Amino acid sequence: MKTYIALFRAINIGGKNILTMKALIAILENLGALKVKTYIQSGNALFQTSERNLSEFKSKLISHIKLQHGFEPQIMMVARETIEKVILESPYPEAETDPSSLHLGFLATPPSHPQLAELNALKKESERFHLSPSVFYLHTPEGIGRSKLAAKAEKLLGVAMTYRNWKTVCKIREMADEG
Repeated sequence: MKTYIALFRAINIGGKNILTMKALIAILENLGALKVKTYIQSGNALFQTSERNLSEFKSKLISHIKLQHGFEPQIMMVARETIEKVILESPYPEAETDPSSLHLGFLATPPSHPQLAELNALKKESERFHLSPSVFYLHTPEGIGRSKLAAKAEKLLGVAMTYRNWKTVCKIREMADEG
């Protein structure tokens, strides 16, 4: 059994794409997932599965949600080991003292042609970013809500992405460690 994290994008926001965590747990369990846990209503689910084809599992999960709740969520599937790796490789350890300033954009696929010059042109003097094959690290001391860089990063990277703040990523790792 391997532990995975399903990071949902844009669910339970502004009364749209409503999916309770209780319903999500039931769907995952119906698909054979074990030890299912969720963290906050924005869609972070940890589970274990022996399923070898994670892409197929993700497709089944999306299909079940569409059938039962009427929408197809975007989901980034991340292995437990990946969470550990992105935490250890954070280029901004000093931002850990203000976990709301550090965001990790989990990427659907590695960007093939990221527009780095355009990203640099958008960032405020206080902002910093680092692109790895699976994560876009974004340090926004003035807040992500006011960041033009955060707003345009996905388009300029050319791949789907979902953000999680540092506190959430660390909590997910903690929950995964609990088993």
